[in-house]
Amino acid sequence: MFSVALSTPRIFNRFSCLCVVSRTFCGRIFNGDDVDNGFGRIEDFLNESWKSSNLDNNASTLYDSLGSSGNFSSREGFIDEVKIDVERILEVLHQDGPGFDPKPVLTNLGLRISGLLVREVLFGILKTINYANKNRCAKLGYKFFVWSGEQENYEHTTNAYHMMMKIFAESEEFKAMWRLVDEMTEKGYPITARTFNMLICTCGGAGLARKVVERFIKSKTFNYRPFKHSFNAILHSLLTLNHYRLIEWVYQQMLAKGHPPDILTYNIIMCAKFRLGKLDHFHGLLDEMGRTGFSPDFHTFNLLLHVLGKGDKPLAALKLMNHMKEIGIDPSVLHYTTLIDGLSRAGNLEACRYFFDEMINKGFVPDVVSYTVMITGHVVAGKFDMAREIFSEMIERGQLPNVFTYNSMIKGLCMDGKFEDAWLMLKEMESKGCNPNFLVYTTLVGYLRNAGKLPEAHEVIKHMVEKGQYTHLLSKIKRYRRC
Repeated sequence: MFSVALSTPRIFNRFSCLCVVSRTFCGRIFNGDDVDNGFGRIEDFLNESWKSSNLDNNASTLYDSLGSSGNFSSREGFIDEVKIDVERILEVLHQDGPGFDPKPVLTNLGLRISGLLVREVLFGILKTINYANKNRCAKLGYKFFVWSGEQENYEHTTNAYHMMMKIFAESEEFKAMWRLVDEMTEKGYPITARTFNMLICTCGGAGLARKVVERFIKSKTFNYRPFKHSFNAILHSLLTLNHYRLIEWVYQQMLAKGHPPDILTYNIIMCAKFRLGKLDHFHGLLDEMGRTGFSPDFHTFNLLLHVLGKGDKPLAALKLMNHMKEIGIDPSVLHYTTLIDGLSRAGNLEACRYFFDEMINKGFVPDVVSYTVMITGHVVAGKFDMAREIFSEMIERGQLPNVFTYNSMIKGLCMDGKFEDAWLMLKEMESKGCNPNFLVYTTLVGYLRNAGKLPEAHEVIKHMVEKGQYTHLLSKIKRYRRC
């Protein structure tokens, strides 16, 4: 069970008071126009337990291939052999074309096919996909997938199917993805929450999200572990992809089919209601939790703290943290960071500093997300000197900036008119192995254009293209204007 039942009338009464307090403090904070200003860390942390069971990581595939009882030297030798074989296979596949059939050549190589080998070859194809070669990569990947599945003493794993689905997804071959899912079902492979997540992530952008959900609700082969039932698995995936309105629909389907919500369900639905600006529904669900015997857990309190923070209620948040300690839930770095994020969005930087220092005084070490939230809050407020000080403090304390930290700093430098420094910071992040994402480029290009520095903006775009980054989005950045 994901929930912890309320065990005494005293705690139940205290939770009832908490619902009333939170309703009083959180009311009239947001409207429907504010739902996109989110707090992804809450959804990310709800997703943490599922990430730990990611089926496509190297370690799990390695153990599938070798068995956990193998000694280190044999595993090391096997990995070296696989690396060599992967290079040989990719070299053959890249020769594919008119008059050349790679299948007999691959067969003549005398390879030992394993789950790790198949995974690494498919991954090698996946990471080379771009807008220009996506169709070719999909064909090469599927040719190898079919050929390897025909070899003796080897049978595809669910992981191999998922990797092939990723290639189809990146290549925008949606029908091929569905055919692969049908094949998995026909051959008796488990259709898992990860399968659903991949489909909804890909097909959701193509307007097919409802179709995917309906299929999985009706499916009798859907292995929804580690979730309590299929609806929780679906709701969880939809939350990670920000499909909040679809979450509402799935929740209604769940209730109609007689599945009672648990604490995970309540956390997901409340998060969706909050993001949609439906605070009356949010509070109604919070009250319902108490009436049905569920006490708020780690994630419920995280959500409440963000709501209070964004409503600029630091005193209420402090009282809530004290209440958490009283019932045995110690606030963590995540709780402090989520609260600080909300307060920074409310513009209360003084309260942000108080809770940031309080976090350190309690013995916690702020992570890169904590620092990035602080930096971003000060940049948005136009206090870039303070943002720069926090950035320096972050480096001194051994926290490496991530792409979001750099983006905030580049934005701050641009707002401060220091475009040359912003350009140098982009190059600095690249030199430190932190690759700029598309948002970093559009931020810098947008501010340069607005300042009338068109040649400099063109230079950034040229740099992006030369690095082989986001060439398929080039038309979008050329139309991009920052208001």
